[in-house]
Amino acid sequence: MPADRDDDADAARRARWEEQERAASAATRDIADVPAVEVITTTAVHLLSAAAVKLGLADDPEAQTDLDEARKLINALAGLVTAGAPEISDMHARSLRDGLRSVQLAFREASLIPDPIGQGPGEKWTGPVT
Repeated sequence: MPADRDDDADAARRARWEEQERAASAATRDIADVPAVEVITTTAVHLLSAAAVKLGLADDPEAQTDLDEARKLINALAGLVTAGAPEISDMHARSLRDGLRSVQLAFREASLIPDPIGQGPGEKWTGPVT
């Protein structure tokens, strides 16, 4: 009888997995249905949020601050915003540019030895930020 219990447990486990898979498939949005503007802005918001965390602007600044990581995220964000701005309309681009400028300034503030004007993260795409 123990083998029967193992088979029943395996069948129940498989049934739970299949149900979870169906639920996940139903909740997953097909990327083909997502407009490009939404993909670009969502990606930019993720980069912006991650940069803010790495700048110590979140819950645990002592453990989360990493300016090297923040620089990389800000550079990527600046490139995306600069390249994507003509494609996403001024309404979307304006708020992303504001957020980008905010993290660029926060980076300058957080740096013990600030980069020269025009050489901070993302400034090769955005121009000098002061």
